Amino acid sequence: MKLHDLAHELKLPAPDENPEVLSVTHNAAWVTPGSLFVAIRGAKFDGHSFLTEVANKGAVAVLGEGLPAGVASPLPYLRAADARAALADAAAALSGHPSRKLQVIGVTGTDGKTTTAWLTVHLLRAAGLPSGLLSTVGYQLPDGLLRHFPAHFTTPEAPQVQGNLTRQLEAGAGAVVLEASSHALALERVRAIDWNVAIWTQLTSEHLDFHGSVESYFAEKRKLIERAPFSVLNADDPWTQRLAELGPHVLYGEAAGADWRVSEISEGQGGLGFTVASPLGQFKAELPMIGRFNVHNALAAMAAAAHLGATVPQLQAGLASFRGVPGRMELVPDPYSDRAGGRRVVVDFAHTPPSLEKALSTLRATTAGRLSVVIGSAGGPRDPSKRAPLGEVATRLADLAIFTEEDSRGTPINNILAEMERGAAGPSADKRTNFVSIPDRREAIQHTIALARSGDTVLLAGKGPEDTMERLHETVAWNEVREATEALALPR
Repeated sequence: MKLHDLAHELKLPAPDENPEVLSVTHNAAWVTPGSLFVAIRGAKFDGHSFLTEVANKGAVAVLGEGLPAGVASPLPYLRAADARAALADAAAALSGHPSRKLQVIGVTGTDGKTTTAWLTVHLLRAAGLPSGLLSTVGYQLPDGLLRHFPAHFTTPEAPQVQGNLTRQLEAGAGAVVLEASSHALALERVRAIDWNVAIWTQLTSEHLDFHGSVESYFAEKRKLIERAPFSVLNADDPWTQRLAELGPHVLYGEAAGADWRVSEISEGQGGLGFTVASPLGQFKAELPMIGRFNVHNALAAMAAAAHLGATVPQLQAGLASFRGVPGRMELVPDPYSDRAGGRRVVVDFAHTPPSLEKALSTLRATTAGRLSVVIGSAGGPRDPSKRAPLGEVATRLADLAIFTEEDSRGTPINNILAEMERGAAGPSADKRTNFVSIPDRREAIQHTIALARSGDTVLLAGKGPEDTMERLHETVAWNEVREATEALALPR
């Protein structure tokens, strides 16, 4: 795209020069020949200090909110009122506005975004609509394979979001489900997207270090509801009454006025069962997930999928076949369950004492037999003070704790295990002995699963969806679910 054409689309005055613009970025390290460089003034750095560097790397123009006093630009300069907004608008224009050719569902809220997003894309696929996903866990094209952005894209910026939407189109997607965090909304990373549906999970106090107040936090998340022509709102969230006035919507939850209302919730070893009253009629549903709170996530996903044409049988079948979010209370099927009763194996990312306590408490409530946990702790400088507390939580809430490796890095694994054992033993008046250390994680998983019997639950905590494990002198490929699956398949 010519610079003059881009300036016209952005409604900005055009400079005299008119080079061809091939890409846009605000990071000097990502500039390539043909880039438009967006000079953003941040808390620590001003992008204008990199103008000579980006010119030498082949940038063809600069966009900013105005040159600092005494600074001259070696490249044509576009001036905008909001550089971050212009970055997103330019990215959309250079990508050909891919969201206009897709059904885009945005999901926002404090908790439940990831699970709701994964449920929604799964239900859309079950309804026959090729769909992609852009999530904090990673992204999926319509083929359903989980992929990750390159390491330097820790949080996708607007150009990466628009590029991903283009890739989704090229892969045959008709719809994309996209998590919209408060940071993404505040920093305009998901600006210039033509939304079709917005899902609101709920709001609690979080990220106040960034937003300053709950009201500011709410205002950023509210943007998604304002920008979408149709919304799916949580009837049980008090903030919803301030969103319902913004436009067409449906309500979901347990409240009497919900359009998608749930009742008769049951929670067992194998998952959740519940009854739904909806605009499509009343029906029963089953979801192989743990935690009553996931019923709300399922309701929101069903309401969004139904808005795009999913039928009740498709919704029921989609929920029943949902495997969960990778590494988030993910159930691993036991191949022996039909013959000798099932062992429940759960993979979860819990790697801090509070998150481990929550995971074990949730599982304890629905475990008929013994509860075991496999847990490690990271090495190096990454908060060694949590190792003993992890051991304490594990032995207090589980019947058996197996301590093992988890990215030991530069710290000898035996040192890490010794710290976990110290916390596990507890105070002298309460010496616990329900733990053992097995340094090799594969051996630890196989040992623990081999001990499990029908009705038992095994929690594999700490690694979740991560695809590598860092040891003292090597980094190896790792897949926790595959390790659990292979352990479950071993002869009993």
